[in-house]
Formats: sequence, structure tokens, C-alpha cells
Amino acid sequence: MPIATPEVYNEMLDRAKAGKFAYPAINVTSSQTLNAALRGFAEAESDGIVQISTGGAEFLGGQYSKDMVTGAVALAEYAHVLAEKYPVNIALHTDHCPKDKLDGYVRPLIALSEERVKAGRNPLFQSHMWDGSAETLADNLSIAQELLERAHAAKIILEVEITPTGGEEDGVSHEINDELYTTVDDAIRTAEALGLGEKGRYLLAASFGNVHGVYKPGNVVLRPELLKELSEGVAAKFGKASPFDFVFHGGSGSTEQEILTALENGVVKMNLDTDTQYAFTRPVAGHMFQNYDGVLKVDGEVGNKKAYDPRTWGKLAEAGMAARVVQATQNLRSAGNKIK
Repeated sequence: MPIATPEVYNEMLDRAKAGKFAYPAINVTSSQTLNAALRGFAEAESDGIVQISTGGAEFLGGQYSKDMVTGAVALAEYAHVLAEKYPVNIALHTDHCPKDKLDGYVRPLIALSEERVKAGRNPLFQSHMWDGSAETLADNLSIAQELLERAHAAKIILEVEITPTGGEEDGVSHEINDELYTTVDDAIRTAEALGLGEKGRYLLAASFGNVHGVYKPGNVVLRPELLKELSEGVAAKFGKASPFDFVFHGGSGSTEQEILTALENGVVKMNLDTDTQYAFTRPVAGHMFQNYDGVLKVDGEVGNKKAYDPRTWGKLAEAGMAARVVQATQNLRSAGNKIK
């Protein structure tokens, strides 16, 4: 199947919300990690989301120029070719983009899709994220209004983060404190500014104690039941049940019950990066330790070409990450739920 069309992406999200499951959104930084993500989704018979952060796009652009837009476009174009060989639907998304990087990342990418749509084609990416969590809510929503209008016209879904997620990701960091919980008032102000679909569809990254990075269960106090309070508060004011499509950020280390509660309360997308990074790297580390004298030319020897051939350890990395993607689809109940 090709990369999801706007219509298919909307169907994916509708099915997830109705079925109380979510799609893993897998951060990729290379053709290898893209292959791993696609393989994992295919093996799990799950549709899914592949996403590229600003740092990932810069890395993809090559260390000579470090151009984010070039990196994101190059991998997206590659994904459009590659995904046709996989029996699942894949949506392309750009992850966290703060205010100081909008003009160098999301706005040019939206402009590119605007031109594609004008020419009768589909957008290059199916959704983009605006991370205004470091701004005041008023400024955050003001920028979100501008981006939503453009995204909607280009058949793109916008993701917004209205309050902070703790920890650090690609240079955007927030302390782990009581501000990591979105209030009903925050949600109502969001609905007032962005509407509830009539101005364009958007995904909402609300905060319920989420923290980016590595942490063990119990070290962070997650309150996924808060999502129900936000939905009910907005529904009471605007008369629309289940008004939001929620996104779960900072999910590494979450317990099974926390994930299930989030799914029951409207989460349709859950980001995975830290866990899949480790799943990709761990087999490579194991290979290097086990084949030390093969990957290095020790004491003037010649090493073992088969041991240091990138294809040898690269296949192990792909398999390790793909297995973690399969696990994610099972945790989020999207496994076996691909659109037929």
C-alpha cells in the first residue's frame, strides 16, 4: 500500500478512536530505522505513523549541511517509494517543532505540500506538530490558528502541544513539576481557538505528567484519567462528546495499566523514540562486543570483513527495532487492526 492519503489517514484515526486503540508513532533518523518501523508494522498487521523530529531531520540532511527540510523531504520521498511494498498504511508526521524552528522546518514543509495539493497531488506529510509548550497559552494558540488554517487547506492534520511535557527532546526541555498537567480551562481555551474540527482536524498532546526520555515505572506520576476530565469539561461546554484526538507523549517506561487507561480516554497516537532507539542500538553493541577482534584491526591484523560490514550489524539492528515496534502495536491494541 502507498503512504496513507489524507482520506485514509482520517479513517485510521477514526477507527482508532472508535476502537479504543492507538497507533505507535515511531521516530526515525535513517533509511535503516525507517525499514525497521515499516517491518514492525507489517509483521504486526498494524497501520502506523512514522515521524521525524527537527533533530532527526537535521541528521538526515547530512552533517555537511545539516538542513532539516532537505533531510525530512528526502526521507519522506524515500518512504513514499518504499511503503508501496508493505501491506499496511503508513502516515508521515513531523515531531516536536518549537517556535524558533518553525520557519526552518514546519512552515517550509507545509508550503511544499500546498504546492503539491494545488497540482492535484497529495501532501508530502500527512501531519505536522507545532510544539508551543514553551510559549504562553495565548501565543501558542495564536500560532496554532495560523498553522491549522494552512494545514487544513493542504489536507494536513496539525498536532499541537498546549502544555509542557517534562524532560528534554531535541533541545526543548521542561522541568518535572506540577505544571505537567493540562487543566480543563486549558482544554476549553484550545477548543475556543481551534474549534472542534470545523476549522480543520488536529491532534492534541495534552499533559498528564508525561516526561520525555528514560525513566522507570513509578518514577513519574502519570494521570491518564485526566484526559477523561478534559473531554468531559469541553463536552459540557460545547456539546460534543469525545471532542479531542489525544496524543500520548513521553511514554517510555509507562505501565500497561497507564497505557490502557489512556486508550480508554481517547488517545489515538503514542510516540515512541527512546525505547526504539535502544532496541536498534542494543544488537549492534552486542555484535561489536562479541566480535571485537573482527570489527577492529587489532595488533596489525586485518579484522573480519563480514563482521564489520554494515549490512551484518545493520540487519540485527533492524530486527531488534522491528520487534519493539511489534510490541508497541500489541500494547496499544493496533496489532491486527490494519484497514483491509
